[in-house]
Amino acid sequence: MTEKLEEILSQLTQPDNALIQQATAQLKQCFKDPAIIPALCAVMSGSQNPQIRQSAAVMLRLRVKKHWKKISPNDRESHTVQHSLSQLCAVMVKHETPDRWPALLQLLNQSTKSSNSHDRQVGLLLLNKVVDSNPEPFKPHYCQLLQLFSTVLQDHNNPTALYYCILTLTAITAYTGSEEMNQMRSIIPSLIIALKHLIMADQDQASEAMEVFNELMESEVSIIVPHVADIVRFCLEVGSDTTLSDSLRVKALSCIAFLIKLKSKTVLKQKLLNPILQAIFPVLTAVPPAGEQDPEDEEDDSGDGTDNDNPKHCAAQVRKSFITMPFAQTCLASENPYQRKGGLMCLAVLAEGCADHIRTKMLSSMLQTVCQSLSDSNQVVRSAGLFALGQFSEYLQPEVSKYCAELMPLLLGYLSSLNQAKAGHVTKAFYALENFMENLGSDIEPYLPTLMETMLSALNNTENLKIKELAVSAIGAIANAAKELLVPYFTPVIESLKGFLTTTTEEMRSLQTQSLDTLSVLARTVGKDVFSPLAAECVRLGLNLTDTIDDPDLRRCTYSLYSAVSTVSPDCLTPHLTAITTVMLLALKSNEGITAHLEEDKTFVLLDDDDDDENEEEEKDAEDFLEDETENAYIDEKEDACDALGEIAFNTGAAFQPFLESSFQQVYDLRDFPHEDVRRAAFGGMGQFCRAQHKVWKDNPTEANHQALQKLLDVVLPCFLETVRTEHERQVVMGVLESMNGIIKSCKEEVFRNPSRLKEVSHVIRDVLKKKTACQDGGGDEADDEDQQAEYDAMLQEFAGEGIPLVTSSVPADQFAPFLNDLLPLIMSKAKSSCTVADRSFSVGTIGEILDALVNVSGGQRVAGRLSNRLLPVLVAGVKDSDPEVRNNSVFALGCLLFLSGLCSRDYPMMLSVFSNLLAKESDLRVIDNLCAALCRMIMSNVDAVPLEQACSHFTPPVKLIFNITMNLYSLQTQPITKIWRFCVDYSHHLADFQAAVSSLPAEQQAKLSAAISAL
Repeated sequence: MTEKLEEILSQLTQPDNALIQQATAQLKQCFKDPAIIPALCAVMSGSQNPQIRQSAAVMLRLRVKKHWKKISPNDRESHTVQHSLSQLCAVMVKHETPDRWPALLQLLNQSTKSSNSHDRQVGLLLLNKVVDSNPEPFKPHYCQLLQLFSTVLQDHNNPTALYYCILTLTAITAYTGSEEMNQMRSIIPSLIIALKHLIMADQDQASEAMEVFNELMESEVSIIVPHVADIVRFCLEVGSDTTLSDSLRVKALSCIAFLIKLKSKTVLKQKLLNPILQAIFPVLTAVPPAGEQDPEDEEDDSGDGTDNDNPKHCAAQVRKSFITMPFAQTCLASENPYQRKGGLMCLAVLAEGCADHIRTKMLSSMLQTVCQSLSDSNQVVRSAGLFALGQFSEYLQPEVSKYCAELMPLLLGYLSSLNQAKAGHVTKAFYALENFMENLGSDIEPYLPTLMETMLSALNNTENLKIKELAVSAIGAIANAAKELLVPYFTPVIESLKGFLTTTTEEMRSLQTQSLDTLSVLARTVGKDVFSPLAAECVRLGLNLTDTIDDPDLRRCTYSLYSAVSTVSPDCLTPHLTAITTVMLLALKSNEGITAHLEEDKTFVLLDDDDDDENEEEEKDAEDFLEDETENAYIDEKEDACDALGEIAFNTGAAFQPFLESSFQQVYDLRDFPHEDVRRAAFGGMGQFCRAQHKVWKDNPTEANHQALQKLLDVVLPCFLETVRTEHERQVVMGVLESMNGIIKSCKEEVFRNPSRLKEVSHVIRDVLKKKTACQDGGGDEADDEDQQAEYDAMLQEFAGEGIPLVTSSVPADQFAPFLNDLLPLIMSKAKSSCTVADRSFSVGTIGEILDALVNVSGGQRVAGRLSNRLLPVLVAGVKDSDPEVRNNSVFALGCLLFLSGLCSRDYPMMLSVFSNLLAKESDLRVIDNLCAALCRMIMSNVDAVPLEQACSHFTPPVKLIFNITMNLYSLQTQPITKIWRFCVDYSHHLADFQAAVSSLPAEQQAKLSAAISAL
């Protein structure tokens, strides 16, 4: 069979289609013969034609992967030809551990120690592939391998050997233990020198090999701590060398950024900050070669400033790890426009990495600097200013929105004066405008006519498709802020969008997908009455588009449209749920977008298809043998399909029941998907399915529906809890916590039917607050975390903290009390004056929500009474805080505590003094409102103990307080309301204001208040 097979393979290399088709048919027949495996081995090792040997190796690898158990033991041991392709052995190692394949270990030992440099290269290539495919079984040999690596790294004249050696070291790093630690540390100096030699020989290989530093930092950062200075100096040297490739320089600078993120205190202690900044400064401000522009200044730039392959952007990311204002100020004062640009880029990325510090201490001055840059004489500087303003608008909310009166006219004026031919510059202007507008809310109203005139003019009068797309996107951002205020413009917007929505030309596709996205936003914002007449037409539009156009981005947008329609008119979806869910489930199952890159000839990938029943197993194994490149459009499609299925399930209720099980299973299967955004969306979808089933059960409380709910919860919640502990991506864990909070909020006591669930949920929350989960592992440098905690870590803890009041409201207070006692100190520790404003606000806000939840659960008053002595000092201190948000949250919490615990009469004068002192200097209306509510709760908790005249005397001047006190106390139906009301209205000079306030209320509330007054 060997000769016949070689002849067939030879025919496949001929430039004759008929001959190739004939040979392909013959080859498929050969695959049905069990002798194909030995024959392929013989051709691979014996053919004189290199192309045929390579083809045989590719097919053999594919057959071995798929049919290993069918291969006879004798044939398995025959695959030891010294120059056989390493990928074949990698496949085999997945099935046979190294200890069960002594011939492989012997070959590796001989080849890697050979005196022949080519043999060493081949041996190290083979070693890399087999270890990389399955590192753990080689663990007993790690010490021996590290000794080998130490020797190979000295072989500076053999760069290929260095390359494969470093890749193999990278592969085993995550699996090394304490016994290999000292060996690993001793290799680092040789590793740095070897990389320097590899850079001189092959920059692409060197860039890939430098991944070893990231792996060391992720897996066991303590290995590199003794060598931090050497690594930083090496990476700075590479990152600063303009003769090297951008990808290599970016890799080096990324290593520094990652190292600073993990070991910032070590970097500071070793006095590396100034050398880093001095090296980064020229990179960030470098003038591009004559006749060229930086990528972000080119006309086709996306405008979001996310060019991660650009050394300048990577340098800025390094700088954002420290507050480097002196350096930025030096840049901004320079005559060199590229230095001014560098300063602005530095400010832009600082907004992302140091948002809390900027919001509280530097926002005004930084905004002034950025605004001045928009009138700079150089467009490069103006573009950087727009990008910085967009970053500020995205990351410095809500404080940046307070500058609306200054910024909106500036942006509108700037946008109207732009030369629309410069699409890249226009894109940045829209980027800044969108990010700022989206958070304005009703404050956008004065600017709405000008905004909509500008956007509608762009849609109707310009020929530039990019400008149209930007305008359509901006209308979506305007709608998010304006909501019902956009209704007067709804009809002309829809008329403009219609032409884009139904286009079939490829050049209009991007504009079409953006129009679908904006249509979805309109469905959610303009109001049910306005959009409902279009709901059925929107569903038909989506189905027609997915039937006629095969485009993952377009399908993704239709999923979002369906979920948006489900919020305003779920009945319109019901007749089409079969078609809608079918498309979405196909997207979740699909492997489209996975491109297999084979190192060998790719001609025969599709020939091995005779066993259709094994396709599913082959798909699962694919990622172990191929280098997968996943296209973003297909990832986005899966992500949006998960989100949409969950929302549609919740909004359509019982109508979705026939599709719930199949949808849940497909979404659940994506919980381990390689891409973090898909995993996050999958967990979000699972949470929505639980809430949907709970809603169905509440609407139709049958035993079957209740059992279905409990079955879902028993699958989803253990999955969530395990993921929070083991998932390494913070964004995914935040998504899981948010989804779990949603389930607890909706399902309440049903979540805790399982007796162990309360303990499990409480302990997971505790682990996050203590920073003991996998995604919070900073490599053991706890001091670094304490001194310079990344803001997303704080966000993670906030998501966990939000779960505490939700649990409190779901179970009897005495049942939760032991766990609450453990959690409260972790929350209270963030209320210290040395903590950030965000932490202090979170702490007292969470305490307030917990106390508010205790009001409505059995035993809540008793538990609150036991906690009052611990909480009162924290809340009283919060009332005196310099930040209004902290004061507001503290006053609210204090009111809840006073109502629940019923302070002793001797404590009332002290509390009245606290309230009086705050009111005397308080200007924030939210705090004043909560002060009133706190007083009401204090009176309601112990009416006889409160000196009413003294209490009310502090609150009469603000008219709103009179109304709040009256309305809150009316529920008592007791004598004190008469005393308070008459005491208040004696101040006749406030009566007109009070009556004006009453007349502004809705009719029903006016009637209630009039009745209360008449009864006095």
